[in-house]
Amino acid sequence: MRSQAGAPPSRRRFLALSAGGAVAGAASLSGCALRVSTGVSGPGETVTLMVKPDDISPELIKQAQQDIGVKIVTVRHDITKLIGMMTNGNPPDLVRGVGATDAPYFAARDVMEDLDPYFARSDILKVDDLDPVNDLWRYDGRTQGKGPRYGMAKDFSQDSMFWYNTALFDRAGVDYPPETEPVTFDEWLETAKRLTRRRNGQTTVFGGSYNGVLTPNLLATLTVAAGGSLFSDDFSRVDFTTPEARKALGWYIEYGRTRVGPSIIQPDPNTWDGPTYQAGRMAMSGNGYWLGGLINADKELAPVSRLAPAPVFEAGRRISPCQAGTGLWMPKKSRNKDAAWRVFEWFFGEAPAKGRASSGWGIPTLKSLRPLMPAKEPYQQRVLKVQNAELRHFSVIAFTPYATADSLYALFNQVAPAAMTGGMSVDALAGRLNSLMNEQLKRGKEQVG
Repeated sequence: MRSQAGAPPSRRRFLALSAGGAVAGAASLSGCALRVSTGVSGPGETVTLMVKPDDISPELIKQAQQDIGVKIVTVRHDITKLIGMMTNGNPPDLVRGVGATDAPYFAARDVMEDLDPYFARSDILKVDDLDPVNDLWRYDGRTQGKGPRYGMAKDFSQDSMFWYNTALFDRAGVDYPPETEPVTFDEWLETAKRLTRRRNGQTTVFGGSYNGVLTPNLLATLTVAAGGSLFSDDFSRVDFTTPEARKALGWYIEYGRTRVGPSIIQPDPNTWDGPTYQAGRMAMSGNGYWLGGLINADKELAPVSRLAPAPVFEAGRRISPCQAGTGLWMPKKSRNKDAAWRVFEWFFGEAPAKGRASSGWGIPTLKSLRPLMPAKEPYQQRVLKVQNAELRHFSVIAFTPYATADSLYALFNQVAPAAMTGGMSVDALAGRLNSLMNEQLKRGKEQVG
C-alpha cells in the first residue's frame, strides 16, 4: 500500500495502541509503508543505529570509523520513538530486533527492507555460510522461516537448554542430567523440587529457573514440544485448550505454583538468572549457551557448570529452538542503505562478529566462525560437545505477525498469577487467555489488512 503523492503515511494511520491499553504506550505499525530509494553512500557516511546500549560499545563505534570509514550514531531503542521517526520520514538506518518475535511483526507491516539482493552480492555474508537460526529473520507473507531475509541474528542460543551447577547437585545428592540425551519436563521439575532450599519461608536456593526469553514464545515452544501448535494455521488465533497447548500451559503453571524458580508470583530480586546462578543460589538455569559468557568469566563457577539438552515432553517432539535471535534490520525508508549495509556486513561478519564468537556469549551466526568458540579449558570442551550435538535439533518456531510478544506477555501476566496461586484452574486460565489474546490478535490482523 502506497501513500498518496509520495507523502509519508500519517501518524494516525501508522500508530495504533495495543488492545485495551494492555501495554501502556505499546504500538503497532500500519500496513502502509513508503518505499524510498537508496541514498548515495561512501566514505564519510553517517549511519544511525537504533539499539540498546549493550548492543554496540563506544569502542566498536570508533572501530567502525577506522575499519570501514563510516560514522555510527546511535539512538536508544524505543518502539514509540521508532514509529515517530518512521512516520516523520527520517527513520534509523538499522534497527535492533528480536528475530523470533519481531521479524514477522514488522515484515507483515511492509516496513522492512528485503535484504536478499544485498546478501546475494556480498563477499562477507554468504548465504551458504548463514546458520539456520537466521531463518528466524525470514517471512514469506504468511509464515516465519521462509521467504525473503529481513535481518540477521548477531549470535544465538538454543534457549530451551539449561545450565546446572554440579556442586549444588552434589550437595543435594541428586544425579546429574545426561549429557546429550534430554530429560522430560516432568523430570526437570521433580529435580528442581529436590534442589530447592528454603529457610524461614524464604527461598535460599532456586531449584531451577525456566522462563524462556519471553513467556508467549516460551509457551509457543512448549506447545510444539508437546506435538501441537499454539497458533492457528494463519497465526490469527491462539488456542490454549488443545491437548498439546493445555499440557504446555499446565506444566508452566505447575512450575510457578511449586515456586522452585523465579516467576511472576516469585520474582528474582536480581531480575534475571545470571547473578543468582553465579551466587550459587540457582541450581539449574533455563538459558542456552549464551550464559556461558558470564560463567566462563568466573573461574570457580565455570568448572562446576554444565550445559544440558532441551527437555522433552513424554511422547512429544524433540526440538531445541532459539527464542531470541537478536540482531538488526533495515527500514525500507532508510536514506543510507548502502552505507547501512556496509555497517551490517562489518557488524555481522567482520571484527565485531569474531569478537562475539570468541567471547562465549553466544553461538556465531556464521558457520565459518564456529571454530572461534571457546574450547581451551576442559569444561569449555564439554559444553561445546553438548552444544554441537544439540544443533541438529534446531528448528524455527513461527510466531504470529499480528501482535508483539510484549503485548501478549502483558495479557498473560494479568491473569496467570491467579492460576499459579490456586485461585483459578488451568482450564479456566486457558479460556481466559484465548479470549484476551484473540481479541488482541484480531485487532492486529485488521491493522495489517
